[in-house]
Amino acid sequence: MSFFSIALFGFSVPRSARPLWVGGLLSAALLAGCGQGNKDAAVVAPSLAQVGVVTVALGDIGLTTELPGRLEASRVAQVRARAAGILQKRLFREGSDVKAGEALFTIDSAPYVAAYASTQASLARAQANLEQATLLAQRYQPLVKANAVSKQEFANAEAAQKQAEADVAVGKAAVQTAKITLDYAAVTSPISGRIGRALVTEGALVGQGEFTQLAVVQQIDPMYINFTQPAAEVLKLRKALEAGQLERANGDEAVKVRLVLEDGSTYAQAGRLLFSDLSVDPATGQITLRAEVPNPKGLLLPGLYVRVQLAQAKASNAMLLPQQAVTRSAQGDTVMVVASDGKVAPRKIKVGDSQGSRWVILGGLEAGEQVMIDGFQKLRGDAPVKPVPWKDNAEVAPLASSPASAAKK
Repeated sequence: MSFFSIALFGFSVPRSARPLWVGGLLSAALLAGCGQGNKDAAVVAPSLAQVGVVTVALGDIGLTTELPGRLEASRVAQVRARAAGILQKRLFREGSDVKAGEALFTIDSAPYVAAYASTQASLARAQANLEQATLLAQRYQPLVKANAVSKQEFANAEAAQKQAEADVAVGKAAVQTAKITLDYAAVTSPISGRIGRALVTEGALVGQGEFTQLAVVQQIDPMYINFTQPAAEVLKLRKALEAGQLERANGDEAVKVRLVLEDGSTYAQAGRLLFSDLSVDPATGQITLRAEVPNPKGLLLPGLYVRVQLAQAKASNAMLLPQQAVTRSAQGDTVMVVASDGKVAPRKIKVGDSQGSRWVILGGLEAGEQVMIDGFQKLRGDAPVKPVPWKDNAEVAPLASSPASAAKK
């Protein structure tokens, strides 16, 4: 037979084609072996787990306490009718700004005009009697020296003069009282501010037996903020100040406050703390505080609920970290620190108060260290990790930054 046959996979291969066929088979085997080797190499050398970190930096941090509060007008005046009568006219636009002394209502003044005229007439009569009594006393004075009139008559003339003087004084007081009552018929604003709605309408009988309330004027620039703080927090703050852990926020200056409105926005203008009570409310254990804030545009309204941010102290050589990076337990507070070789290890720290979604770290970390913020589920024993900048590092600015930004600095 001229062909050498090899029975393989049911095929017969001629002798002349055997070298080519065997070479192809060997090449395929080598390629398959190389592919398997690459796959085994990938399994042996896995990629490092990426974790989000920030690089912390020491600095001074103002410790801000956020407390609930209510806005209150700095001055509130009730406009009341102090003269009885029929309300004739309203002279203001509801919800407008009014000045002190500006006329708001008019009450029927006819009875008071008549009473004022009557008192003026009575005063004129008293003044005429005084003039007559004065002349009589003056006429008797030289006559009594000449014994032309008795001393008793002269004494009576002097007494009549003094009585006439008293009648004039009473008449003047009556005229003044009548004038005041007449002026009450024109109801004016006691203070400058913004007036609300009218509580009565034209034609109503007011001031009959009581001083009828007609409207309310409120001064809303500046505004007061009344809020409370737990006494325990105040004591804790004072102990930290005495121990030297904290410093006063503004020294001897008035403590500044910021307002956070109901929609979450921050009011543009800062206020100042006016006072804090020296006593604790026994029912609630709270200390009452009051602040004042400018309100030139009238944006703030009485009764509005706000959050008051009060800077009470300052921590030196401190840093801010997101709360998710800190593990708090009975054994202490810890964070995970990524070393230069990628190894992760826990570190005990000293935690102060919270600032929004962040903790104030008072000790335990050094500037430049990388603190793990997320990716905890990727940790596998002592395996190293690959630190990458934390995506939400705006939460820790400006006292904590990403490794990339720290490298640029």
